[in-house]
Amino acid sequence: MIVKYHGHSCIQITEGEHSVIIDPFLTGNPTAIAGPEEVKVQYILLTHAHGDHTADAEAIARANDATIIATYELATYYSWKGLKTIGMNIGGSLDIGFAKVKLVHAFHSSGMIVEKGQILYMGMPGGFVIDWNDTTLLHTGDTGLFGDMKMIGERHDIDLAFLPIGDLLTMGPEDALTAAEWLQAKAVIPIHYNTFPGIVQDPDKFAKALDEQGVKGIALSPGASYELNS
Repeated sequence: MIVKYHGHSCIQITEGEHSVIIDPFLTGNPTAIAGPEEVKVQYILLTHAHGDHTADAEAIARANDATIIATYELATYYSWKGLKTIGMNIGGSLDIGFAKVKLVHAFHSSGMIVEKGQILYMGMPGGFVIDWNDTTLLHTGDTGLFGDMKMIGERHDIDLAFLPIGDLLTMGPEDALTAAEWLQAKAVIPIHYNTFPGIVQDPDKFAKALDEQGVKGIALSPGASYELNS
C-alpha cells in the first residue's frame, strides 16, 4: 500500500489497481507538486466543505469518472453538478469493494463560500476510518482535540493516522501529540501545516516528539510517498 502526501491535507492511498484521494487541494496550493490532471483514482473522500479540501474534487471526479464520498449535504451539492456521489453521515459505514470507510466525528466547521456574502452550510465535518485489507487508516479531517478520540482509538486498531498540526484553524502540535496517544495509532503523518503563513509548523520536530512517546512519526514532503505494509 502506497500513501502519497500531496501537501496540506491531501492524501492519496493506492494498492494495486485501486486508489482513493482524500481532500484534494492541488490547484492553488503553493506546496503541491502534482496537478489534478495527474491524479488517477476511483473514489474521492471529502471530510468537509472548505476550499482547501475540495478545490479539485470536481475536476478529478470528471476526469476519472470517480465517485465523491462526503456528508449528505456536500455529496448532494456535487450531485447537482452531474457527478457520481454517495452521501454519508456521522457513524455510517460504506463498503466500496476493496475497502470499507466509516465517517467519524471531527470538531470544526463546514461551509462553502459561493460568492461574497453567501456561505452555504454543508453539514457536519468528519473524518474517515478506512479499513483496507488488513490495514486501518484514519484521516481526521480538520479538527480540534476532543475526548471521543479515545473511543475511536479503542474501537479501531489504527495502523496509520493523519493528524493536523497547523494550529490556528485546527489542532496544534501539542494537542496532536495527545490525539495520537488517545487514538493509539501505531504511526502518524502530520497534515494541514505550512500551506499558509498562519499555520507554519516544524513537521520533523513533531515526528521526533511522536517517536519519543512510542509512536512512529512520519514527516513527508509534498509529493513524497510512504509504503505501508500490512
